[in-house]
Amino acid sequence: MWDRLWLNANLATMADAEGYGLIANGAIACKGGRIAWIGPQAALPDAPDSLAFDIVDAGGRLMTPGLIDCHTHLVFGGNRAGEFEMRLEGASYEEIARAGGGIISTVKATRQADEEVLYESASARLKNVQAEGVTTIEIKSGYGLDIASEVKMLRVAQSLERDNPVRVQKTFLGAHAVPPEYAGRADDYLDHVIDDMLPAIAAMGLIDAVDAFCENIAFSAVQLTRLFDAAHALGLPVKLHAEQLSDCGGSRMAASHGALSVDHLEYLDEADIPLLAKHGTVATLLPGAFYYLKETRLPPVAALRTAGVPMALATDCNPGSSPITSPLLILNMGCTLFGMTPAEALRGMTINAAKALGRQPDIGSLELGKAADLAIWNIDHPAELSYWIGANALHQSYFAGDPAFAA
Repeated sequence: MWDRLWLNANLATMADAEGYGLIANGAIACKGGRIAWIGPQAALPDAPDSLAFDIVDAGGRLMTPGLIDCHTHLVFGGNRAGEFEMRLEGASYEEIARAGGGIISTVKATRQADEEVLYESASARLKNVQAEGVTTIEIKSGYGLDIASEVKMLRVAQSLERDNPVRVQKTFLGAHAVPPEYAGRADDYLDHVIDDMLPAIAAMGLIDAVDAFCENIAFSAVQLTRLFDAAHALGLPVKLHAEQLSDCGGSRMAASHGALSVDHLEYLDEADIPLLAKHGTVATLLPGAFYYLKETRLPPVAALRTAGVPMALATDCNPGSSPITSPLLILNMGCTLFGMTPAEALRGMTINAAKALGRQPDIGSLELGKAADLAIWNIDHPAELSYWIGANALHQSYFAGDPAFAA
């Protein structure tokens, strides 16, 4: 018998090549945390009571895969509300960073915070995204920039996964910025990341992927080529913050290295888009940072769509440029700011977000054999997830088939 059987659900499976993959009046069953049956309820092979130990009536509600937040910096010390005020007075993100603010100010606060403090603050943020249907989240390091502090951040991410019904992808972002002790010696710091930090932390089993920040205020595409080569030598997939503030050629370099995703992309050269399509690299769009920094240059969504490049969406939760813990707000922003359709937006936080993490065989759609990570919503149509602002329609989420978060 199945462990659990959901009846009377309108399923947005996200399993089709495009659109929602809707199954009206559907049913879905799980066994051992995996989807064991899915289809129209009328096609069930027997009476429900004879098929499963537990029956759940979804009451005609919409069911989707659990949402996936595929780009976050959830673990950090302090906050940067003061910099928010500075930007409102006219200072740019780059000006603040060059004056010692930005990422480096969070590095100082993160280094000073102990693991317990980081855990408590990140746990509160995690609960916010879980309350809006998230069952998988990526958490980056990158606010430590030394071995001890990077390990501390990744251990917190590991503990969050241990203690909560959520999948956590731990991404090493040691090449996020040049720390103060290496000021003016970016190459020396990158040597330290490649030769010391990366292999040591990978040996601890704390890394699922490697990321970097390719930008004028961080590292060049040429510099980061060595990091990506080192990551591949350790069997680790790569991804990249690219083309957020300028076109540094990061997307070209990352795609040529088979990157899972390139993220931000406001300044992406449309001539590079076929390379993303060729290598299967996902374009992860972060409208929260675009909004918060009051940017005006849009990522080339129409060209990405035409080329068939999968587009993901994420909160980019971080203290400096996207202090957002609402994935539902990001769905709306993807549509209103970037011109995505509601179907594209939802795919961006389900199947395409799974692709951006290299986890599409396991999560991101309602299909046989995949993890039974589900979200049930008090709405009639999936477009409503992008439509409402400030209204959380979550009824109940399930993680590996078990209840996870109830409204």
